[in-house]
Amino acid sequence: MPDRDEDSGRYTGEYSTEDFLNAISDKEEMAGTGDIADHVGCAHDTAYKRLQQMEKDGLVLSRKVGNTLLWTRPEDN
Repeated sequence: MPDRDEDSGRYTGEYSTEDFLNAISDKEEMAGTGDIADHVGCAHDTAYKRLQQMEKDGLVLSRKVGNTLLWTRPEDN
């Protein structure tokens, strides 16, 4: 989770890639965007955008099940 600047109250950092990968690994097989957002402590939209970029980078894979995107790490397949 990013730190807050004590003077401004704004967040100073961003969520690490490792935070997202750990969130998926902790769910054992696949995790939904909302579950990952809750685990990392960020907004659903933030998690979705970050996971999309991670998928482009080959770090995660997604599969649509109904209206839900499920995410997994490539080595978990």
